[in-house]
Amino acid sequence: MMRLVWTSMMLGAMALSGCTGLETLNRATTPTDLYTLTPKSTFASGLPRIRQQIVVEEPTASSAVNTDQIAVQPTPYQIEYLPRARWVDRAPVIVQNLLVESYENSGKVRSVGRSSVGLRPDYVIVTDLREFQARLPAVQVEGSEALQIHVRLNLKIVDSFNNLIIDSKSFEALVQTASDDINDVVLAFDTALGRTMRSSVEWSVKSIYSHAQKNPRPSLQ
Repeated sequence: MMRLVWTSMMLGAMALSGCTGLETLNRATTPTDLYTLTPKSTFASGLPRIRQQIVVEEPTASSAVNTDQIAVQPTPYQIEYLPRARWVDRAPVIVQNLLVESYENSGKVRSVGRSSVGLRPDYVIVTDLREFQARLPAVQVEGSEALQIHVRLNLKIVDSFNNLIIDSKSFEALVQTASDDINDVVLAFDTALGRTMRSSVEWSVKSIYSHAQKNPRPSLQ
């Protein structure tokens, strides 16, 4: 009798384990939508042209945003991620690539690249991605499902000739989504990041131009 009861229990456990495995497999095969963002292509008129070569390093970031998952902050002390939706790459890599493209699109930089390609730059753009998530608005409207996208970049410009930081500044944008629909969320991310990148590019180009004018020397290339 005891052997029969034990056998029944084992069969039941195996059946339950099989169901759990199937559920996990079903979740794993559910398609995940991938999303990307766009570089800036419009900048203030009168931006000076710099002849120096610059390199954009991959931004540092906390583990909460150093991921391809789309972060949501329901409280100041909690991070969650949107289900079945991801960035095409880790957020810092996306920001690095888009900054390089934005510098190129400005038409004001002699040459620009990523640190991984082994360039010998005159100046290095060191970036810290400090905020890159959706969150609940500080003031919530009853019935509204809108979120607030928060993007904040800190840039440091390093003069490679003497390895000194010549300038540093933070840029921040808060953009309200039209709804909590993923397409509206991504659009707001694109707007917020675009604003910070435009400000970052314009500020750094002006800073490098001013520094180079005061400290003339041959390019390291």
